[in-house]
Amino acid sequence: MKNRSMRHPTGMPRMVYADANGQIFDLPALKMAGRSGHEVHPLKKEDLIPLPEGSELFVLPGTLPFGWDINRDKATLFDGVQLGIKGSIRAVAAFMAPGYTQTAMAPFLRKTRNHAPLPLFSYTAVGWWRGRFWVAGFRSDPDPRQDLRGFRPKIVRASTLKKLKRFRSNRLIQHLGRCSLTYGCPAARNFFMERWEAPIPTSPACNARCIGCISHQPENGPPATQERIRFVPNVDEVVELATSHIAKAGKGGIISFGQGCEGEPLLQWELLVRSIREIRQHIDHGTINLNTNASIPSATAPLVESGLDSMRISMNSSRRKYYEAYYRPKGFAQDDILKTWETMKRSGKFVSLNLFVLPGLTDEMEEIDRLSDFIDRFGLDMIQLRNHNIDPDWYLDSIGYERTGKRIGIKNMVKTLNKRFPWLKFGYFNPRVRV
Repeated sequence: MKNRSMRHPTGMPRMVYADANGQIFDLPALKMAGRSGHEVHPLKKEDLIPLPEGSELFVLPGTLPFGWDINRDKATLFDGVQLGIKGSIRAVAAFMAPGYTQTAMAPFLRKTRNHAPLPLFSYTAVGWWRGRFWVAGFRSDPDPRQDLRGFRPKIVRASTLKKLKRFRSNRLIQHLGRCSLTYGCPAARNFFMERWEAPIPTSPACNARCIGCISHQPENGPPATQERIRFVPNVDEVVELATSHIAKAGKGGIISFGQGCEGEPLLQWELLVRSIREIRQHIDHGTINLNTNASIPSATAPLVESGLDSMRISMNSSRRKYYEAYYRPKGFAQDDILKTWETMKRSGKFVSLNLFVLPGLTDEMEEIDRLSDFIDRFGLDMIQLRNHNIDPDWYLDSIGYERTGKRIGIKNMVKTLNKRFPWLKFGYFNPRVRV
């Protein structure tokens, strides 16, 4: 279509909804709206981009959608009665592809008080205009390493099966084979295609009980999106995976401990130290990264001495009460994370935050100011903007969220932090810091 290159719509998209069969319709009478925190609000055309390739649309059971009535300048709940529609009306949301950050969530209302949490995905506002879907978001990282067009199913499957056959005795590589073929994990698929960043899960246990853990949920929680590793690999398995990947991926290759299919890798920090030392005996290029909750400060110095290049620290909120209410830590507190952060920076290493973005909470000025205080104290190289994969109602209620003041929007949050810290990078993926 001739308008496919359009960056923003020239008119405000219409609200979309789904019927009982999951078929999606647009409603000309209402424009699409967005949600920040608990509040529904109008959107600007500049907030919207075409639905990125590789994204998905979700129909949300047990919900009704909100649209924006421009004549009355207010949010309007749509239940189908207005148009004489019989049957169940449901809200629709978008799950954006990797590398994109949401600026507004899909606005919806629960039909009942007693409802199960939605599955562990992010729910971005979506509308319809001139033959295409539009979403509230922006591209936060131009790196193509997880773009859908880079994964041809036949090639991914053939590459995965070939390497699984070659490394039959390596339990870690066999585990990643399931991640590639069953769960479609982009990081696992890139490992089997011998490029960019390879994952190395090592820990079946965790010292946090995150409300939105994607690899472990209690019986009354939403289903986990992927199965957690059930064993601790040995040094030989880790080194074999790491050295084979860096050898093929070249100087720009990355290996990362700490994945969605495991618990907390710092619980296996001694294994990581031994493994990194041996990896560096075989190969001196390529980046060795650790994705972590940073809960064990005493492990930081040994990891740095062994050859760790970078650390990505996960954080849902800079505010202690929201941080600990979400992570529900066992044997650590937010102060421990800050000690780890400080030690890494004093060692001259690259530190990024894996910041879970939820519009309405993440862009509150109180949140931004406290995060700025941390950056002033410890230094920081990068913020990775990661849409928080969680039911927003469940999350906000669980952490006891209350709006405390001014919100400036996710884009303005990035601009504010960039103005305060001009060197600070923003993105989505772990960068190459050693070549």
